[in-house]
Amino acid sequence: MPKNYVSNATESSRMFKSNFLEAFSKVHYSVPLFIFVPVISYFSWKALGPGNMLWYNFVGTVLGGLFFWTFTEYFMHRFVFHFTPHGKFMERIHFIFHGVHHDYPNDAKRLVMPPSVSIPLATGFYFLFTVFLSEYYVAAFYSGFMAGYLFYDMSHYALHHANFKSAFWKKLKKHHMQHHYSDASKGYGVSSDIWDRVFDSNERRPQKSNSI
Repeated sequence: MPKNYVSNATESSRMFKSNFLEAFSKVHYSVPLFIFVPVISYFSWKALGPGNMLWYNFVGTVLGGLFFWTFTEYFMHRFVFHFTPHGKFMERIHFIFHGVHHDYPNDAKRLVMPPSVSIPLATGFYFLFTVFLSEYYVAAFYSGFMAGYLFYDMSHYALHHANFKSAFWKKLKKHHMQHHYSDASKGYGVSSDIWDRVFDSNERRPQKSNSI
């Protein structure tokens, strides 16, 4: 992604001429919590209640969904959000998808995914999982997957607006800030850098000189 413009203003820039469309492009960071915590709770109850899953099967399946989210996060950020646009129309689509976030990385109302995008995506992934898993295993797997998504959304907001004291969060924030301010073709993981390490897409540190 060419880095032509970066503003650290916290207010939202306008994306659409239409007030109706503009309203759907912005969201308070707490909104995903109100939408998806009940979803996670419901599917967890469904697996443990009607599904009568043994606790260790439930925990293992939830962890599987959480792990699958980490790969989904990396894949979407690298290959969907950072696709190379060709032509004015695709450049506009790219800007709406993710370019606006790189131009205005601290825009407080565009740091979590708006419901107009997150709900259709979450629905699509649910039906995808039903192709491979039985009903109650889908419920547990989906709970973990959506918990991973929610952690991603909340951590993304925090990485841009919170000051951390713990080494873990400081390291994660540095990783994400390097993606924004140093090299946008590296560091695609947001809530974790695990897949950046696997696929060697971490920013490379300068070699120390061995000269005497």
